[in-house]
Amino acid sequence: MVAATIFLAVLPLLTATAAAAAAVNNSSYHPTFQRLNVKETIRGTTTRPSQISEYQEEEDGAENWTMKVFHREQIFFGNSEDDRRRRLDRRLKRDAVRAASLVSRLASTGGGGYGVDDFGTDVVSGMEQGSGEYFVRIGVGSPPRNQYVVIDSGSDIVWVQCQPCSQCYRQSDPVFDPADSASFAGVSCGSAVCGRLENSGCHAGRCRYEVSYGDGSYTKGTLALETLTFGGTAVRGVAIGCGHRNQGMFVGAAGLLGLGGGSMSFVGQLGGQTGGAFSYCLVSRGTDSAGSLVFGRAALPAGAAWVPLVRNPRAPSFYYIGLAGLGVGGLRVPIPEDVFRLTELGDGGVVMDTGTAVTRLPLLAYQAFRDAFTAQTANLPRAPGVAIFDTCYNLFGFVSVRVPTVSFFFSDGPILTLPARNFLIPMDDAGTFCFAFAPSSSGLSIIGNIQQEGIQISFDGANGFVGFGPNIC
Repeated sequence: MVAATIFLAVLPLLTATAAAAAAVNNSSYHPTFQRLNVKETIRGTTTRPSQISEYQEEEDGAENWTMKVFHREQIFFGNSEDDRRRRLDRRLKRDAVRAASLVSRLASTGGGGYGVDDFGTDVVSGMEQGSGEYFVRIGVGSPPRNQYVVIDSGSDIVWVQCQPCSQCYRQSDPVFDPADSASFAGVSCGSAVCGRLENSGCHAGRCRYEVSYGDGSYTKGTLALETLTFGGTAVRGVAIGCGHRNQGMFVGAAGLLGLGGGSMSFVGQLGGQTGGAFSYCLVSRGTDSAGSLVFGRAALPAGAAWVPLVRNPRAPSFYYIGLAGLGVGGLRVPIPEDVFRLTELGDGGVVMDTGTAVTRLPLLAYQAFRDAFTAQTANLPRAPGVAIFDTCYNLFGFVSVRVPTVSFFFSDGPILTLPARNFLIPMDDAGTFCFAFAPSSSGLSIIGNIQQEGIQISFDGANGFVGFGPNIC
């Protein structure tokens, strides 16, 4: 394994106005309103097709190297004639499946039910599961073959499609062939790394994994040790799944880079090299720029607002955080804190997830939150609900509007006030905007990537904290 600190950075960062930037503070003063620039938000979230060749790795000096992170629509932009509503409908359908999948995984028998058939470690990933939203480009094997993979904070495995491929979906790059890699090494059934799988299988002396999902999606293959290359840095001996049969998972991407809290995720395998630390900043929808993913203690920024991570022993893959409440217009909404608490049985709680787009809240919390927001936006013309959103506005003809602030009140004091574009999002090009939160079908809360966009988020797994800010992208 490479001993140096691993650094994946994405440049250039977007500049942002003060109104667009997230605010994190511990003070008693909370801003009560901000302005949403309607036309700029519609224009700024209009997806433009891009060429894959633009998104190659870039060297950044002799020691640093960069890796770009993109929203899927920047890379796998399908029919250029698709309008915003069609793309949004597809995204929300993916998102509904992803959210339902997380709820299902965490709701069974005290949070421990993962719904994995036969053997293997659970993976929630791919387009059908809604997690295929943000991608990085890595090199697999020796010499490295460049592949797009999804980054997923809720998964504990790294895998790519492999030849011989008896059943594979279409991906943008040639399917990885282990026969062409000098560093590929199969893993025996009796090896320690095979034993780290929650449930491992064995065939012809080789460690195998098989992951199945309720919608019929699956990935099956062998476990191997392989070299992964990020920019100019090679990381040797990474345990990856080499999928020979895969269905219903991705369109375009080669596989998945798991960033979950378990030992088999990429972060877990790096161990002491990074101190369990990484940071990401997800770009906003429609931008031409890229976000960032940084590994190592150097990824932890000075000036961040730190919130304790809450460990759920029954679901170690997920990053739970302590959320005490929600705010609208600078005032805390009267919601009991117990609504967001993780129980001793592993139920409820609040998960940070890169794969879910829309933040989900328990029904009673959502209703109180929504009602507080609508009470302070009574002057804005309403529009019919769209898909999962029941609170929408007709902002046609407006240049900008005054809206109340929306905030997360975290445990131990920090308050994160979101940019307006992170909670009022355009549904179409005609000025329909919706309040981008939805009720959860269970007691689980999920902070989705729409609410995370443009904010630097850092995880210090060794010390048990997640940080917000101070940087934006």
